[in-house]
Amino acid sequence: MLNEERNRTLTQVGRGTPMGELLRRHWMPVAGVAEFDDTPIRALRLMGEDLVLYKDLGGKFGLIDRRCAHRRADLLHGYVEPDGLRCSYHGWNYDATGRCIGQPYEDIAHPELNAKDSVRITAYPVEIKAGLVWAYLGPAPAPLVPDWEPFSWGNGFAQVVISEVPCNWLQCQENSIDPVHFEWTHSNWKTRLAGRTGPYAPTHLKVGFEEFEFGLVYKRIREDTSEKDPLWVIGRTCLWPNAFFLGDHFEWRVPIDDENTLSVTWSFMRVPRESEPYVQERIPAWRGPTVDADGRWITSHVMNQDFVAWSGQGRIADRTQEHLAPSDAGIVMLRKRLFDDLKALEEGRDPRGILRDPAKNLAVRLPVAARRALTEGMTRAELLAHPQFKGMLADYVFQAGQPRAVRAEFERAMGLIPGTGQFAS
Repeated sequence: MLNEERNRTLTQVGRGTPMGELLRRHWMPVAGVAEFDDTPIRALRLMGEDLVLYKDLGGKFGLIDRRCAHRRADLLHGYVEPDGLRCSYHGWNYDATGRCIGQPYEDIAHPELNAKDSVRITAYPVEIKAGLVWAYLGPAPAPLVPDWEPFSWGNGFAQVVISEVPCNWLQCQENSIDPVHFEWTHSNWKTRLAGRTGPYAPTHLKVGFEEFEFGLVYKRIREDTSEKDPLWVIGRTCLWPNAFFLGDHFEWRVPIDDENTLSVTWSFMRVPRESEPYVQERIPAWRGPTVDADGRWITSHVMNQDFVAWSGQGRIADRTQEHLAPSDAGIVMLRKRLFDDLKALEEGRDPRGILRDPAKNLAVRLPVAARRALTEGMTRAELLAHPQFKGMLADYVFQAGQPRAVRAEFERAMGLIPGTGQFAS
């Protein structure tokens, strides 16, 4: 367990806090590019800071303070311009660096003052990669946005899913190094949701944890597997500092503030060989619900079940009351590594996982258990027989609420008969 002070150190994310400063050294995915096709401005609370993310008329993204420097009007209601965002109260205009580039009255009535030249608001750099908008809230020079290998895979359908979860980021990320929860939070819960009391999923017999350059890897053996199974040979990745990588998708746990987290998923499904070549021109993005129309938690899909588990620990889990077990060895490793990174920061060194060399940041390879299926492809028959991917043909199993339009795009890409999960002949 952690004492109260150490728990507070790892969970507080505001500017000036140890963990807040550490997380600000990393680029964070904060939105889907496709979300701005029709709505050019979105409110974004990130690590306790209230901001607006916008796409101007020139197609450039900016991330700036939500409040105008003039009289603190809300820039969420501003106008996008060819080169920035204009306040709808008195017309002050800001570019993506936070510099005021226009004050309509003052520019005309008192041009000699050059009043706008002294006005700046908080602004952060943003970059676009893999259909995601990435933000960096740390000091210059910024590192590189990681170019993970799956971002360059071809012949596949990718999508971005975003949800807000009412709990601290750390209990979400600790899930990334917790293999045993799959047995109970997902496999057995699915059985109970189907109205059955058994048989339950194969029990975990052995778990293992390893460190590598970009995080931690967990491995597991269940009653139905052996040490030759990819779950043990390759495992799954707790990606540093706040992501989970399962081979066909990433999950980031981005802090909104101390008590709320933005869950950002990027998933990839290779089209069958019969549908190749396939080029995806636009990566759709959608917001996934956490509760139903009656306000009850949704538990039908994999990540929705995770959301229930994470939030059930409280807004900020009280780790002074926990009782860790041998299966939690990965949790202990994760926490230790976070404290090691805090020490590195104090000593003026980069924390783990920072990429600054462009030559190294090219399709950075990660552990992938189903590598052949994802990079070389499979036939329709092979997909239908695959234990992992066949379920994806009928439904987006990770989260509830996939819009019909996105489902239709997926069906066209895969060559499926609409609404059936079956391939067209």
